[in-house]
Amino acid sequence: MPNDTIVAIATATGVSSISIIRVSGRDALALAAKIIKKESIEPRYTHLLSLYNHEDQLIDQAIVVYFQNPKSFTGEDIIEFQCHGGMIVAQEIVDTLVAYGARLAEPGEFSKRAFLNGKIDLTKAEAIAKLIEAKSVDAAKILAKQLKGDLKAFIDESREAMLRATAYSEVMIDYAEEDIPEDIIESIVWQLDTIIQKIERIIEASYRRKGLIEGFRVAIVGKPNVGKSSLLNGLLSYERAIVSDIAGTTRDTIEEQVRIGSHIIRLIDTAGIRESSDQIEQIGVERSKASIEEADVIIALFDGSRVFDHEDQKIVEILEAIQEKHIIVTINKTDLPQAFDRSRVERFEPIEVSAKRNFGGLVNHLQRLFDTLGQDEELMLISSRQIEAVLKTQKAIQEAKVPLLNGELEFFSYHLQDAISAISSISKPYDSEEILDKMFGEFCLGK
Repeated sequence: MPNDTIVAIATATGVSSISIIRVSGRDALALAAKIIKKESIEPRYTHLLSLYNHEDQLIDQAIVVYFQNPKSFTGEDIIEFQCHGGMIVAQEIVDTLVAYGARLAEPGEFSKRAFLNGKIDLTKAEAIAKLIEAKSVDAAKILAKQLKGDLKAFIDESREAMLRATAYSEVMIDYAEEDIPEDIIESIVWQLDTIIQKIERIIEASYRRKGLIEGFRVAIVGKPNVGKSSLLNGLLSYERAIVSDIAGTTRDTIEEQVRIGSHIIRLIDTAGIRESSDQIEQIGVERSKASIEEADVIIALFDGSRVFDHEDQKIVEILEAIQEKHIIVTINKTDLPQAFDRSRVERFEPIEVSAKRNFGGLVNHLQRLFDTLGQDEELMLISSRQIEAVLKTQKAIQEAKVPLLNGELEFFSYHLQDAISAISSISKPYDSEEILDKMFGEFCLGK
C-alpha cells in the first residue's frame, strides 16, 4: 500500500453553499493540524475551526471531521474539510495541503485505496461509481442493493457450490476404489445447471434493464415530415430541433436528455427514412437506421392526415424486423382531418398524439414502461466487466459438464477452476495493478 497522503475536492465543480475537501493517508492528521493550528482533534466529531494557509493567512471557517483508521472509507486516516462553496476557497485549501506535502489524488484513488484495504469489494466499488451517475430512482435502488451486498452474495454462493463440486471430483479421483454415492454426479450436474440458469436470468435482466443505469435510449423514427422534430421539441418543452414543412429538414440525429416520471431518458430525433438521391440526406438516413439498432425503445411516428404510402410501408417493414426492443407506434396530427389507414399498424396498438398540442398518452405509456422494467427483482450486472465475467463463468461450466458426464474428472476440475476464477473476479482482487488503475480511473475525482 502507498504511504503518501492524497487530497482532492470531493464535490462537483461550480457555485454551491458547501464544498468538501477529502484527505487520506498516513499524514492526513499531521497536515490538517498545520491548517487548523491544533495538534489533534477528536475522531468522528464535527469541529468548527478556522483554516490558515501556509503563509498563516485566514482561508475560511469550516467544519472539520477526522475519521481515524481503520474506521474510515479508505481504511486510512481521513480528514474532511467542509468549507464555503465555490472553487476559490476549496482550491486554496487543496493548494495549502499540497504545499505541506500531500499530493493530488488520481480519479477514483480514494475508492481504490478502500478496495485494496479490504473496506469494499469490486461490486461495491462499481456500484459507488454508477450511483453517482444514476439516471432514475429505480437505478439508485438497484445500486443500493449492490452496495448492500446482494450481487456479492450470489457470487459467494455460486463459488461455494463450484468449490464443493470440485472437492467431490477430487475425492472421486483420489479414492476411486472407495464407495462413492452413485447419485453424486447427478447432484453436481444439478448444482451446475442451477448456477447456469441463474446466470442466464441475470444476463437477460441486465441487458433489458441497462437503461435504468445509463438512461434509456429512445429513438423517434418515421418518414420525412411526419412530426418527429415537433414531438422532440414538445417533449423537451423548448425548440431544440428546426421544424418546417420541407421534407428532409432534419439531416442528422439530434440527442437530448429529458425526464419522464422518475427516469432520465436519452431522446433521439432521427432523419426521415426514405430513398433519396441527396448524398447528405442519405447519410442521415443511414444514421437513423443505426439509431434504431442502438435504441432501447423506438417511437415510430406516422402522419394521420396523410394516406398510407410506400414510405410508411418501409417503416412498418423495419419495425417487423426488429427483435427484443420496445416499439411504440404513434399516429400524429390527430387534430387534422384523418386519411391514414390504421389497419396497417393495428397490430402495434398505436397511440394517437398531436405533437404540437397533446402527447400526454405517449408520455404516460413511456413512464409505465420504464416503471415496469424497474420493478423487476432479478439481480442486475451494472458494467461490461461484470457481464463478461459471468459469460466466461457460464462457458466454463458448460465446458466442464462434458468431461464430467464422460467420467473425465481431471478435465472437469480444470474447467470448473476456470469458472471459479471468472466469477470470483467480479468481487475479488485482480492480480494486475494495471487493470485496477484502468477501472478506478473511470471514477470522478475525490471519490
